[in-house]
Amino acid sequence: MASVLMLSACSGNGSLSTAGVDAVAPGAFPESASATSSDTPFSPFGSVPDPSEGGRQVIENPTIADVTMTGTLPEMTLGRADAPVTIIQYQSLTCPHCRAFHRETFPELKRTYIDTGKVRFIMREFPIGKQSGNATIALRCAPPDKYFTLYGKFMEQQSSWVSQEVRLEPIFAVAKQVGMTQAQFDSCLKNQAMIDSLKWVKERGRTLGIIGTPNFFVQGKLVKKTLTMSDIREMVEPLLSAPRAASVAQ
Repeated sequence: MASVLMLSACSGNGSLSTAGVDAVAPGAFPESASATSSDTPFSPFGSVPDPSEGGRQVIENPTIADVTMTGTLPEMTLGRADAPVTIIQYQSLTCPHCRAFHRETFPELKRTYIDTGKVRFIMREFPIGKQSGNATIALRCAPPDKYFTLYGKFMEQQSSWVSQEVRLEPIFAVAKQVGMTQAQFDSCLKNQAMIDSLKWVKERGRTLGIIGTPNFFVQGKLVKKTLTMSDIREMVEPLLSAPRAASVAQ
């Protein structure tokens, strides 16, 4: 059952149907009275703008300036700020394709390109569903130097905390592994400024054309699939060999 739930909170990749993309997330993780009761933290991440109110505007061909625009939250990054190539990943913590990328591709990406100063890697949040939303808030409340460690734990332990209903205890069980206390966790989920800032990150992603996870920007080019190392080499190597490879971070 858990695998079905995780698939519904991801993106359409290859043979997957569009039932996994963000546009229909409320159907995958439905809003309900019990999920928004006074004793359950509100998570805004599954909402979709009402088309009758104009819907959302999507930038057809975003520029590097469009892609690098940030809100009030700092970018969570790995690698040199002046690396010649920048890769941005949009992720949902409940997404099995994000987990697959994290386990199968990211370690080699880090060794080959990030640790060697060739790629700057940026992680952006695109939570789909309330359970993912609450976990994402906890992720951002971790100390910055623990962010990627906690992200990895959420990925590796998806089966222990992913569910259709809101279940805070298993999320905290993961968060406390990086030193988060119950009081910090509870306070975090009530941090409206944090929630609003994370909502901006997701809405900005939607404006840039993100509809599911994982989606990537590689030097400003949107790629809507789970990248393999072969894909990454094919895109990154020509950029590295260019006479003046301009960093998307600049």
